[in-house]
Amino acid sequence: MVVRVVITGGPGGGKTTLVKRLAADGFAVMPESGRAVIIEQRAAGGDALPWRDRDAFAASMVDRDVAAWHAATKPVTFFDRGVVDTIGYLTLEGLAVPTRLDEAARRLRYHDRVFVTPWWPDIYELDAERRQTPEVARATEIQIGRTYREYGYEVLPLPLDTPAVRAAFVRDHLD
Repeated sequence: MVVRVVITGGPGGGKTTLVKRLAADGFAVMPESGRAVIIEQRAAGGDALPWRDRDAFAASMVDRDVAAWHAATKPVTFFDRGVVDTIGYLTLEGLAVPTRLDEAARRLRYHDRVFVTPWWPDIYELDAERRQTPEVARATEIQIGRTYREYGYEVLPLPLDTPAVRAAFVRDHLD
């Protein structure tokens, strides 16, 4: 049996740093699909980017997230975002959620507890892939949490603390 655990939240809240910490602690991890899609699309001159073609960007993320879900084989695997995140993204952007995405989110389940990195202005930084304003980052965190709850998950906010403390919090709150 594989336990798939999602670490999610708005951009710049420390998700990836926490996932890297969990990997350093010996856990299997799956990277964030959105950042990977952006990097690949920018390198290839593609349009599946959130500032060019949001639907294509979302479709690319879903494909990667579904593949990552199936690729998880270790007893506990941590995901830097999950399939449900794309639904939150599309909802925030006012775009339609494709039926296949809704079906995938209902079929490909993660651990009942999803860990959310709250908005943390002290660590938020823009970069080549992260272009959201602080207001959009905060709205994303709120929408992602709401969407996971709508899909039947318990959403646990992570403390605003070091990666080591956050990692201990996650381990302490898993069944």
